Amino acid sequence: MPLVNILIVLVIVGFLLWLVNNYIPMDGKIKKIVNIIVLIVVVVWVLKAFGLLSKLTSIQV
Repeated sequence: MPLVNILIVLVIVGFLLWLVNNYIPMDGKIKKIVNIIVLIVVVVWVLKAFGLLSKLTSIQV
């Protein structure tokens, strides 16, 4: 996956998260949970995009 596509997706996700945080009224705890979930999903997606997650899952103990 080209680096430009990854950057575009990260900018779009960041913008959507900003919109949700600013314009949708929610309790602060719920906003924090949504932010953490989005962060975890984005980090896993970036690791998969760079091929690092598949290398980590192939390690056997």
